[in-house]
Amino acid sequence: MSDNNALAIALFGEILTADQLARARLSKVLPKGMELSHFSVLNHLAPAGAERSPAQLAKAFHVTRGAMTNTLNKLELAGYIHIRPDWDDARRKIVGISPAGRQARDEALASIAPMISEIVSELGEARVRAALPILRELRVKLDQA
Repeated sequence: MSDNNALAIALFGEILTADQLARARLSKVLPKGMELSHFSVLNHLAPAGAERSPAQLAKAFHVTRGAMTNTLNKLELAGYIHIRPDWDDARRKIVGISPAGRQARDEALASIAPMISEIVSELGEARVRAALPILRELRVKLDQA
């Protein structure tokens, strides 16, 4: 195995392990009953006036439409989102965050912020800032593939 291959395997091994550990820790501190997928969708819809179709959300999160529909059904049942017809195309639906969803998202952010801040503090703000451009570029390259 070449040094380049070993480096790539080590990089992706660290990323995948960090992802698993981060998801596990975030899931533990989220408000009771909220899943990471729920928080992610609410956070995506949180900017003022942000609305998306279920298909757009599925594409943004790289999940199947069925998986996104399942998540959206749970969020709608909890009262965190509103699903309405698309006024331009009655065959499509549009998803928006409700006031209760915005509050749930804010509570979730408040519950995860201390953990995230602690990790950034332990790593050092300068090192985190230095890592972000590389991680962004890696994300963009993976998204293009």
